Amino acid sequence: MAGCNGVGTRNGVKNGLHRKPFIIGVAGGTASGKSSVCARIMELLGQHEVDCKQRQVAILSQDSFYKVLTPEEKAKAFKGQFNFDHPDAFDNALIEETLRNIISGQTVHIPVYDFVTHARREGEFITIYPADVVLFEGILVFYYRNIRDLFNMKLFVDTDADTRLSRRVLRDINERGRDLENVLVQYTTFVKPAFEEFCLPTKKYADVIIPRGVENKVAINLIVQHIQDLMNGGWKRHNGRNRADSEGMEITLH
Repeated sequence: MAGCNGVGTRNGVKNGLHRKPFIIGVAGGTASGKSSVCARIMELLGQHEVDCKQRQVAILSQDSFYKVLTPEEKAKAFKGQFNFDHPDAFDNALIEETLRNIISGQTVHIPVYDFVTHARREGEFITIYPADVVLFEGILVFYYRNIRDLFNMKLFVDTDADTRLSRRVLRDINERGRDLENVLVQYTTFVKPAFEEFCLPTKKYADVIIPRGVENKVAINLIVQHIQDLMNGGWKRHNGRNRADSEGMEITLH
């Protein structure tokens, strides 16, 4: 996530007027490459090396908003028996509140979720300062309408299921301390069914579908060009609107 550790403030007013940020939702299945797409966009915009208080583009992840588990739920999580891919696994009220605060120009503090302990790290958070463009990525960011309607543009990263599974296996073993059997059982029991029931149906809400994720250079470059236009003043054409110009159109960039 592109933010800062700790607490800080920044003036969210430019030229005496509050600028509403352009909010982009990035959805897709587990390990489809959502965060890689966002990171690549940030890199191509030259924002990854900019001080977090001065960035024009910020990235948030739905993964930061997993709800606080009860002792019973946490016990299930350690056994691989808790469904982290269900819409109710997220603190959706906090997601909506955070996005609305961002839209109003406030600095926000995002929880830091520990996938090893299945808990938020106490006293730790990521600070997101006011930005012109905000990317919010996650498997179910389009599921609830009250959250989905906050996005000015919606992207869906569409990646082959076998590729997503192989990436998830490597990630969960190397980064989250899982064993192979646990990963595969959780995938077949929760992840795959949840993708088909909850995530895939939200693809229809996307303004732009990106096959192959970050490997799709044509799609990424077109999106970057659009964001550059917003950052260079084109946002005035969108400020006050709730949708991208492509509303009502599904554009698949092969």
